[in-house]
Amino acid sequence: MPRGDKDAYTDKQKRKAEHIEDSYEERGVSKKEAEARAWATVNRESGGGKKSGSGRGKKENRSASKKGGKKGGKKAVKKSTAKKSTKKAARKSGRKAAKK
Repeated sequence: MPRGDKDAYTDKQKRKAEHIEDSYEERGVSKKEAEARAWATVNRESGGGKKSGSGRGKKENRSASKKGGKKGGKKAVKKSTAKKSTKKAARKSGRKAAKK
């Protein structure tokens, strides 16, 4: 089996890698780098290929993904409506001053 061969991976793992790769590309990472990062993520979470003959049957470790999702969610909740409205008011007052 040549290096980089994806035959030992399940369809689910391949889909997961594709989705992760797309996300990286949306954030401006090159195609090659995005693919490398995606497969590294899949390997880190699942421990490699899960098909027959690849030592399948290990549990997935999603702690890093869970932590990232928690962090992002907290950040969104943390930004209070008062802060948002203050920012909006500051923008408007800046526009009013520019008109005069």
